[in-house]
Amino acid sequence: MLAAFNFVATVVALALLVFWLTALLNVLTFPRLSAPVVSVSDAAATAALGRISVCIPMRNEVEGIARTVRAWRAQTHSNFELLLLDDESTDGTHAAALAAAGGDARVRVFAGRPLPAGWLGKNWACQQLADAAQGSILLFTDADVTWEPPALAALASAMQALNADLLTVWPTQQTDTWAERLLVPLMALAVLAYLPLLAVHHMPWPVFAAANGQCLAFRRSAYLRSGGHAAVRANIVEDMAFAYAIKHNHLQLRMLDGNGLVNTRMYTGWSAVRDGFAKNIRAGHGGTAALLLSTLLHCAVFVLPPVWLLLGWLAPLPGYPLLALLLSALGIGVRALTAAFSRQRIWDALLMPLSALLMTVVALRALQWHWRGGAKWKGRTYAGA
Repeated sequence: MLAAFNFVATVVALALLVFWLTALLNVLTFPRLSAPVVSVSDAAATAALGRISVCIPMRNEVEGIARTVRAWRAQTHSNFELLLLDDESTDGTHAAALAAAGGDARVRVFAGRPLPAGWLGKNWACQQLADAAQGSILLFTDADVTWEPPALAALASAMQALNADLLTVWPTQQTDTWAERLLVPLMALAVLAYLPLLAVHHMPWPVFAAANGQCLAFRRSAYLRSGGHAAVRANIVEDMAFAYAIKHNHLQLRMLDGNGLVNTRMYTGWSAVRDGFAKNIRAGHGGTAALLLSTLLHCAVFVLPPVWLLLGWLAPLPGYPLLALLLSALGIGVRALTAAFSRQRIWDALLMPLSALLMTVVALRALQWHWRGGAKWKGRTYAGA
């Protein structure tokens, strides 16, 4: 009993040490998207990128697509085209997008072709968008992502300055309901505390790779060299697959924080948050075994120390209460640090143990779907999720 306790306590302490060191390094080095102060040389460098093709797949987005199109038409960067593909929507998305385009020659709205066998819906929509795009830069983003007027100019400037073949941006997440506040910021925790940015940018190994499908900006040559969406046609985490492909092909992967210039509200309410994460989480971990190990680790790191602190008097163990208090504080603290950096509510970090338990529910939902035939999302079944 005592030996098992010492082993778990050691694993938790080492994990928290790694999380803290990684998060501190990333907070100091992670670049943020910022509106450029354009000089003549900067403008020439950005112009050298060429035209940007903004590619947005749409499926039942009638509530927000007009706002999204208007935001794109208001961009300060002018050398772009906006392509919107209606992926068999049933709610009037196509008409709403056309109306918001207002005859703007930069905007094209068209209907997607039926989903072929072996493809996932979003990947097929993005492939059709890529086939229609004319730019030298292909920017894939979602219909629920809002780009502030200087955002595209900032992205173009950053892509040139960082010499990126694939530039991915992590949008600032809007979180309103408690479910969103407890779970969505864990994305920032994972990126900032688990993945050293300097290794992503400067080491060739695919293990140091990540990308966010809410914003993937490719040089066309890099997109084609990676195989395009045809190479990831059945992959529900196609953004990660592209990140690995960029590394495998010895190309430059770069990451940026959206810094309030690129914003999104991914989900609304518990059921959407649970199912939205559940459709990706098993594939994102690489399978059932890795997901189960990850879930056990997170419960050990973020749940066991607070439980030990509250109930340790029932079974006194070495280090109680100081070690239990220290480990609890470190777990909550690293969550608070990543929340502060990513513009989330810092005090929500106090509920990190509950967040870890809710993410366990998400993992169980994903496994249930896997064993019963696949994830359900927007009227489609993702059998490989």
